[in-house]
Amino acid sequence: MRIYPPRSRPEHEDNPDPTQQPTTNLAVTSVGGIRKKVAGVRPWLVLDSTGQTQVVEAGKHAIMRRTGLPARDLRILDPMLSYPSTILGRESAIVINLEQIKAIITAQEVLLLNSRDPSVAPFVEELKRRILCHYQATKAQEGDGDISNWKNLYDLGTPESRASSPPDFAGTGISESEEITEERKEDGKQGLENRDGPKVLPFEFVALEACLESACSCLENEATTLEQEAHPALDKLTSKISTLNLERVRQIKSRLVAISGRVQKVRDELEHLLDDDEDMAEMYLTEKLKQQLKSSSTSSMRERDDDMDSTDNTRDSLFTRHNVLSNDSHGTHTSTVHSTVSNHLDVEELEMLLEAYFVQVDGIVNKLSTLREYVDDTEDYINIMLDDKQNNLLQMGVMLTTATLVISAFIALVGVFGMNITIELFDHTKARMPEFLWTVAGGTIGTIFLYAAAIAWYKYKRLLES
Repeated sequence: MRIYPPRSRPEHEDNPDPTQQPTTNLAVTSVGGIRKKVAGVRPWLVLDSTGQTQVVEAGKHAIMRRTGLPARDLRILDPMLSYPSTILGRESAIVINLEQIKAIITAQEVLLLNSRDPSVAPFVEELKRRILCHYQATKAQEGDGDISNWKNLYDLGTPESRASSPPDFAGTGISESEEITEERKEDGKQGLENRDGPKVLPFEFVALEACLESACSCLENEATTLEQEAHPALDKLTSKISTLNLERVRQIKSRLVAISGRVQKVRDELEHLLDDDEDMAEMYLTEKLKQQLKSSSTSSMRERDDDMDSTDNTRDSLFTRHNVLSNDSHGTHTSTVHSTVSNHLDVEELEMLLEAYFVQVDGIVNKLSTLREYVDDTEDYINIMLDDKQNNLLQMGVMLTTATLVISAFIALVGVFGMNITIELFDHTKARMPEFLWTVAGGTIGTIFLYAAAIAWYKYKRLLES
């Protein structure tokens, strides 16, 4: 049997079969002077809990290992695919796909997919500011407990953004809680929730709030712009029906349908989360991380103590105790996780956060519904005007047809008199001009009388307007 050596490949060939090369999502890397193509690598902007940012180029599998998400959840963020607005709470991450925002939120960092998009740049800056403020507030709470400078930590930069952000979760509600605390101190009935000072939102909720605010603000701006453009165009159409005005209103209606669908999807997603406590409980990532660390540290301490106590026992008893101890620690961990999930069912904090933005989105839906009704009313008015004009044309056609009919009768009379027959009226020795004039006048009067009788009959039958 002869063994043939492998065929040498030309140096300029990167792939023996160019048709098999993937055409999308390719990144070129250089390792040891050799260029290699890696499929599925995209730039991700990573913002950690301290406000630091870095751009990481990673593939789908690297992101799956880093966040613990399955491939079907990452497919929602694929820019090549068209997915509606989605908010998913998973075991160790939250997947956000809201308008232009495509992000993965964990308990310690945020990963943005399309951070280079110019429309996402303001959101990135706002998210960095909020994360930095959250980090400072967390350090202040863990340190000396001085909360005198907390009032302005979460204040937004502009009055518009403050108006669009829920006051209870943007930090502006701290003064109200302090007033309530002072009143309770005066009455001697201070609640347990105020003894440790104002509560800082978890990291994932701060990032989630920034995503929701950016998406809601974007939708509200588009709805307001559309409303400002729609009213003049509709009013101009009602005053003058033309092809240009009709085309302008058609484009506005198309935009209205598209925006209404996007807003309704965001509203349905928030409503679904508010109706399901289990889904909201999955979004408490920081709490779940703390419970896991606590359970793992407790299990390791018990194992170490039991190992120190079992040094004087035999090898068989040591092996038996180790098995029992492993089962005990496993049962303790399972019960701890189960109790953690049960405790997470108290989702009032997240529920209030989502309700605030649900109300805002519901307001946008109502605004678009009002605009849609205005468009429908304008269309009905235009149709009524067109129907009225069509009715006028039909009435004019009936009158002209009737006039043609009676004139045809007069022409028939003239034709009768024009026949070559011998009658006394045609005798030129006896006929005079008065007889001819009486004949023409009688035919004309008869024609007019027939026309008037026909129009009166039409009005009697309500075929014509009076």
